[in-house]
This record gives sequence, structure tokens and C-alpha cells, in this order.
Amino acid sequence: MTEDESQAAAEDLAKRLRLLMDVAVAESGSEPTYSQIADYLKERGANLSRSRWTYMVNGHRYVQDPALFKGLAAFFDVDTAFLMGEDGAATPEKVSAQLDLVRSMRAAKVKSFAARTLGDISPKALQAISTFLDEEMAHIPEH
Repeated sequence: MTEDESQAAAEDLAKRLRLLMDVAVAESGSEPTYSQIADYLKERGANLSRSRWTYMVNGHRYVQDPALFKGLAAFFDVDTAFLMGEDGAATPEKVSAQLDLVRSMRAAKVKSFAARTLGDISPKALQAISTFLDEEMAHIPEH
């Protein structure tokens, strides 16, 4: 693996981990702490130092530790292949649903901003803007 490929893999892993953290927040109302994750992994025979977690979640260095991936996948309740970014690995349904929710919330914020900013705009023009934004959001790729 070249240095560029390793960096790209590290960034992809970081994106998946941050997405899983967002899903965990949506499900439980709070972000899992490093301590919760490390304790969970320790119970399963995998060690995760704070510095390693930091560079994994920030995409600073690529990690190739199957036991760690297996433990993290179990913690976040996803398939290990998804976490590792394997080709053809399906995006878990709960992750897809969270992505859809975030997209909808972003579109709603944009629509609200447009309505406030444009002030006295006709309902027909506002509907046209809303339709356009809905169509644009539908074309955004999932990954």
C-alpha cells in the first residue's frame, strides 16, 4: 500500500467512525466516550489507547488490526466488512437511515434560511425553490 493509499484508507476509516458516532448519538442521545469504547474492547481482548483512537477517528494514520475492527464493529453493531471499508460491503440500514435524516434536516435548514432571507417571496417561488432543493438532495451520493 502506497503512502497515498494508506492516507486515503485512514481518511475513509475516519469518515465511517465519525458516521457511526453520529448514529450512536441519534440512537442514545449522547456520543460514546473513548472510555466506554476502550472498556468494551478490553472486555473482548482488544486494546485501544487514547492516542490510537484519536488518530483513527481523525484519519491521521491507517490502522490494520482485525481484532480492533471486530470489536469496534460489535460496539457499533455493524458488519466488520463495512467498518473496514471492504469493496461490496453494504451500508447498514441504520446508517443509511441516519444519512437520510441528516440530509432531510440540512435541506429543511436551507429551505428555512431561503424563506427568511428572501422575505416577501411569492408562495409559488418558494415552492419552486423547495422543489429544486428536494431534487438536489436526492442526487447527493450516500458516501
